[in-house]
Amino acid sequence: MVRTRLFGSLWPEIEAVSHPSEKRSVVQTVKCCDMSNDSTSNDVQLIRTLIDRWAEAVRKEDFTAIRADHDPDILMFDVPPPFLSRGIDAYMATWDLFFSCVKKPVTFDFEDVEITAGPEVAFATAKGNCVNTDRDGKREPLEFRLTMGLKKIDGKWRVMHEHHSLPAFD
Repeated sequence: MVRTRLFGSLWPEIEAVSHPSEKRSVVQTVKCCDMSNDSTSNDVQLIRTLIDRWAEAVRKEDFTAIRADHDPDILMFDVPPPFLSRGIDAYMATWDLFFSCVKKPVTFDFEDVEITAGPEVAFATAKGNCVNTDRDGKREPLEFRLTMGLKKIDGKWRVMHEHHSLPAFD
C-alpha cells in the first residue's frame, strides 16, 4: 500500500492510498477534499514518479539514470561506510559497492511510500527491499528504510538528501 500525505497552507492534511500492484502509482482514493486542480497533488505524483524511475534505474544498473534527479551537492547518509557522502561523485561511488554486494538481477523495491510536499520542498519515506549477498555468498533479503529530502529548482524536483538505514534488532 502506498500512503501519500499532502500538506498545504490552504488544505488540511490529505491522505491518498494506492496499491503496490499498480506499475505507476495512481491515486485511487482521496480523503478530505477533491484535488483535481491541486498543484500539490501534481507535485506528489511527480515525486512518486521520480522515486519509481530511480528504483528502476537501480534495478537496471543505469548509473546515468540513477543520478539524473539528484542534486550535484547531494548529502547522503548510508548504511555501509562511508556513512556520509557529500556531492554527486561521492554519492555515485557508493553504487559501485552496492552493485558488488547484490546478486543479479538486482532487487530494489519500495513499499509504504509516504510523500509530504510543499510548494518548494518535500520529503519522502519508504520501506525498501533488496537482496544482499552474505559472507558465504548466499542471497539474503534486506529490508531498509529510505528518507529523501527534495527541493524544487527551476520547476523540477531534485533529491538534495538521501538517507538509508536498517532497523535495529534485539
